[in-house]
Amino acid sequence: MRSELIFQTPYWFLIFCVLAGVGYAWLLYQPQPSWGKKLNYLLAAARGIVVAIICFLLLSPLVRRTQTSVDKAKIVFAIDNSESVGKYGQAAMAQVNAAVRDLNDAGFEVGVETLEGTETNTDSLAFNQNKTNLAGLLQNVRSNFEGRNVTDVVLLSDGIVNQGVSPAYNRYPFRVNALAVGDSVPKLDIRVKDVVSNRIAYLGNEFPIRAEIAANGLQGKSTTVTLKQNGRVIQSQPVIIDRRDFFKAFDFKTTSEQKGVQHYTIELGAVSGETSGRNNRKDVYIDIIDGRQKILLMALAPHPDIKSIRSVIEANDNYELDINILSIANNPPASTKPYDLVILHQIPNVLGLGNAQVRKFLDAKMPLFFILGNQSAVPLASSLNRSLFINAAANNQVDKVTARFNPAFQQLNLDAESLKLLERLPPLSVPFGEYNISAGTETILYQKVGTLNTSKPLLVLNTNGDQKTAVLAGEGIWQWRQEEFAQTSKQEVVDNLFQKLIQLLSVKEDRRKFRVYPISNEFEAGEQVSFQTEIYNDIYEPIFGQEVKLELVDEKGKSKQFTYTHTKETPRFNVSGLGDGVYRYAASTTLKGNQERVSGQFVIRNADLELSNTTADFGMLRDLAGRSGGTFLVPASLQQFIQKLKTDRPADRLDSSEEMVELIYLKWLFFLIVLLLGAEWGLRKYHGGY
Repeated sequence: MRSELIFQTPYWFLIFCVLAGVGYAWLLYQPQPSWGKKLNYLLAAARGIVVAIICFLLLSPLVRRTQTSVDKAKIVFAIDNSESVGKYGQAAMAQVNAAVRDLNDAGFEVGVETLEGTETNTDSLAFNQNKTNLAGLLQNVRSNFEGRNVTDVVLLSDGIVNQGVSPAYNRYPFRVNALAVGDSVPKLDIRVKDVVSNRIAYLGNEFPIRAEIAANGLQGKSTTVTLKQNGRVIQSQPVIIDRRDFFKAFDFKTTSEQKGVQHYTIELGAVSGETSGRNNRKDVYIDIIDGRQKILLMALAPHPDIKSIRSVIEANDNYELDINILSIANNPPASTKPYDLVILHQIPNVLGLGNAQVRKFLDAKMPLFFILGNQSAVPLASSLNRSLFINAAANNQVDKVTARFNPAFQQLNLDAESLKLLERLPPLSVPFGEYNISAGTETILYQKVGTLNTSKPLLVLNTNGDQKTAVLAGEGIWQWRQEEFAQTSKQEVVDNLFQKLIQLLSVKEDRRKFRVYPISNEFEAGEQVSFQTEIYNDIYEPIFGQEVKLELVDEKGKSKQFTYTHTKETPRFNVSGLGDGVYRYAASTTLKGNQERVSGQFVIRNADLELSNTTADFGMLRDLAGRSGGTFLVPASLQQFIQKLKTDRPADRLDSSEEMVELIYLKWLFFLIVLLLGAEWGLRKYHGGY
C-alpha cells in the first residue's frame, strides 16, 4: 500500500493554515496564566496544531492510495469426465494428480474444472457424464477465473463433442494444451445415429419417423431395423451394410389412436463382430393431441391482409383455420361451432353482411379480434367490441398512421427494441376521429402521424371479464410484412407480434383452484422431477398448508405414491430416482370438504449421447491447441510438459488498484483532533483554567 498527498490548491496556502494556528494559539494563551510557562506552551501548541489541521482540511486535500498485489500464474486442468473418455481418462488421472501436486510445490496456483463444475477431489473422479460440451467447459473456466492470471489450461479429453459447438473456433484468453486420451481408430460397430420425428402429431393422423443408421467396418453383413411401441413391432426394414463407412436413413410411417405422449423405439438387430450393442436402440416420444385450436377468419371481401393473417396462423401447427369471405359465399358459419377465436376483418360493415353473426359470437362469449377497414361500420364496431370507442368523422375520413409500441404493455413477452421497426413500416389506414378505450383495456400500439407521437390507440387488448377482445383500428398489415422482409430479409417482428396476440386470445383460461404440474414436459435421466403446486381460494388468492397426494405411474403400470404439504417456502415437490419413459401423474387435495384432482404426464429421456460416437477426435484437439497457441499432448508427455512450465515459468502479474480519497474522510484525523482538544481541555480544567 502506498499513499500520496495531493493538493487541489497551491502549496503556499499551507502558510495561511500555520499562521491561523499560531495566531489563534497566541491570542488564546497570551495573558499570564495561572500555570507554568512550559504547560502554557504545550497547551498553545495543541490548540495551534488543531486549528492548523482544520484550516488545512478546508483546502480539500486528497490522498491517492495505490495498492499492489501479486497474482501468481495459474494453471487450470479441464477434465472431460464424460462416459466416452471412461477408462482412458481414469488411467491418465494418476499422472494428472501428480502434475497438480508438482505445480503446487513449484508455487503455481492450480485449479481443476470438470463438465459438472469445479472439482476439489480428483482422486475419486467418475467418468460418467452422458454428454460432452467442451466449449461450455472452457467457457466455464473463462468465467470462473475471469480477471485472474490464467496462462495455461490443460484439457484432458478424447475430442468427442456431442453437445454445443466445437471449441476449436472460439477464442480464449489462455493457451489450451490438449491432453489427448482415447482410441482414434474406428471400432467395428453399428448404431442408431439419430431419430428424426415431429414432437407432436394428431390423433388418427399418419406421421413419419426417420431412423439414421451408421456402421463402421461391418461391410457385407446385414441386420434389421425395427420400429416398436411398448414392445409391439410396428414395422421392420432390412439393413444391408454394403460399404465400410455405412450411413443410410430409413423412413417409417405410423398412426396412433391413443392421446398423450406415446413411446416409440427404434431398434437394430445385433451384428456379429460389433463392439457394443448399447447404441443399437433409441427412444422417441411423440405427443398425440386430439385436435387443434379452431380459429375462424371471417371477412367482408378478399383483401391482402387475409393472406397475411393466414400465413401467421398456419405457421403454428396447433391451429386449425377456417376462412369465410361473405361477399363471395354469403354463408356465415354456424354459431354453434366451438371456435377458440374469431377474427373479424371489416365486420361489422356498412353493407350489413355478418353483422348479426357478430352478436351471436358475443352471446357465445367467443374471443374476438376486430380488424377495421374502409368498409367497416365504425359506430357499430365501437359498440360491439366494448374495448375501443371511435367517434369517427361524419364524412368517413381516414388517416394514415404508423405504429409505435407501448413499452408499458406487459401481458405479452415482446421485445420493445425490435418493435421499433414498426415505426419504419408503411402506414395503415385508420378512421379519423376521437379515440377512447374502456376500463381494463390495454394499448399495445399507439398511432404515430408522421413524426408526431400521439396517444391514440392503434391496437388494443382487453382480457378482463368473461370474453377476450382485441381491436386493430386499421388495414394494411400485408404491407408491414412485405416491408419488413425488404429491410431485414425476415418476417419475424410483425409475425411474432400477431402470433403472440392470437395465442393469448385463443388460449383457454385456466380457472382451476388446484394445479399441480411438472416444471418441464421433459427431463433427462438422473435429473430431479420438480412439481409446481398452486392452490387458490374463491377469489384466487394463493393459500398454503394443504396436504397434497401425488401418484406417479410408469409405462409398465408400476405406481409410486407421495404425500407432501404445500407451503409458501416450498411451492415445489421434487422426485428423484425415476428411470426413462413416459410417466402419468395424478394429484389430489381437499378444499372446503371437496376433493380436487388434476392429472397429466411427462417424459424422462435417456439420451445416451456418448454412445452415438466413441471414436476419439484427435484432429479437433490438435486444431484447438494450435489455434490457441497451446501444445498437443499425450499422457506419456505430460510430465515433460510440466517440467517445461516450471523451467519457463510464466510471469506473475502485478495488479494495482488506485483510489482517491478526501483527507477529511480519514478517521484517524478525527480522533487526533478529538485527542488534542480533549487533552487541552482536561489540562486547563485540572489547573484551574476555564
